[in-house]
Amino acid sequence: MPSPEPDRGARRPLDAVALAAVQRRLQRAPQPPWLHGEVARRMADRLPVIRLKPTHILDWGAFIGASAAVLRATYPQAQRLAVEPDAARRDATAVGLQQPWWSPSRWREGGATALHAADVVPGSGELLWSNMGLHGVIDPQAEMAAWQRALAVDGFLMFSTLGPGTLQGLRSLYREQGWPVPMAPLVDMHDLGDMLVHAGFADPVMDQETVTLTWATPQALLTELRQLGGNVDPRRAAGLHTPRWRERLLALLARRADTRGRIALDFEVVYGHAFRPAPRPRLAAQTQVPLDDMRAMVRSGSRRG
Repeated sequence: MPSPEPDRGARRPLDAVALAAVQRRLQRAPQPPWLHGEVARRMADRLPVIRLKPTHILDWGAFIGASAAVLRATYPQAQRLAVEPDAARRDATAVGLQQPWWSPSRWREGGATALHAADVVPGSGELLWSNMGLHGVIDPQAEMAAWQRALAVDGFLMFSTLGPGTLQGLRSLYREQGWPVPMAPLVDMHDLGDMLVHAGFADPVMDQETVTLTWATPQALLTELRQLGGNVDPRRAAGLHTPRWRERLLALLARRADTRGRIALDFEVVYGHAFRPAPRPRLAAQTQVPLDDMRAMVRSGSRRG
């Protein structure tokens, strides 16, 4: 008997307490991870294919997304709203944006403001941008539904996240040693595309690429991996590792060095793009359409025509 179709909207099996601790550590960091800024630049390279020029941008998870510079460069006239899922990070972002009126930093921000994700006005964004945040979410389907509510009709979504090909070399090393998993599973891009449709988006386009990072030492590798997050899989090793275990791990990583002495690991980066369509009423013998939905459908039809 074939296995049943998996529930695309299922919550990811993550340790919620550990995930919250990792997210707080990322939000308290003096700056976001280097990889996030690199992925933001690569995702911005995909924007020229979009004809719509947004005037209001929702930069979702703005701090760890590291995208302010690329969004300013691409849409210099747009109003950017720095949306933060963490209230403390929202306050820190707001303080950083409060520059004197004569400060060049104020004008470089293009009038950006900070807001908690729960306070975003529905339909307020023409572009919702989320860089490298979705893999830190337990319920991706619910997150996408929040994105869909925040976008205006015909607004578009651009997001990036890590895919299941990430750190396969590290996973293999752990399996060979019989150790518990080093990281939680990640969502396949095809499943993410299905989730977008279920969340109410239209015309989803998914893409992926592999980004290879190299390090001079095992210690530098582990330091950067910690900056990128942490292991929130409930199946991870219980308790703290011993110094002897750490030395074993460092030695095994050192054996992976190439002829130049560099240790390489791959990251699968998934990119997603979709539009919010006009609402479609369910047809019946007698159909009632709310006035706001009717107006949205008329506006959408005129723009697409």
